[in-house]
Amino acid sequence: AVQIAKALGAEVTGVCSTRNVEMVRGLGADHVIDYTKQDFTQTGRQYNLILDAAAYRPLTDFKRALTAHGRYVMVGGSDKRYFQMIFMGPWHSRKEGQHFGTFIKAAKPQDLAFLKELVDAGKVASVIDRRYPLREVAEAIRYVEAGHTHGKVVITVA
Repeated sequence: AVQIAKALGAEVTGVCSTRNVEMVRGLGADHVIDYTKQDFTQTGRQYNLILDAAAYRPLTDFKRALTAHGRYVMVGGSDKRYFQMIFMGPWHSRKEGQHFGTFIKAAKPQDLAFLKELVDAGKVASVIDRRYPLREVAEAIRYVEAGHTHGKVVITVA
């Protein structure tokens, strides 16, 4: 998301653990906040868009970090948080000018072509944390569920 946002000209703030600060900075984030040291929702800074891959905080925390017409989009997290978003997101969105929702979208050919252009131009690259053979898929799932990946986890089939 950082690389795509930068390719589109956005100013990007990445929020991550200490372990991932340099990686997020290397992906092009203009600002990086280590959530183990600072709560980005308490800084007074507001954002037009928040993409939340972890979804571990209550929606009210994000309300204060969004601009008056900002958008919060949950792109990952637990099933519990997903269902909370389905039921509470519309209520929070209706109450004020902010929008709360999830990101579920079918890929369109033109979107994939655009991503291919970014990859071909070297503006977007995959960050791979670990590779597991197919026979170790259960271990890979446990690793991902622990919530501390440092990029993508790949299952190799060969």
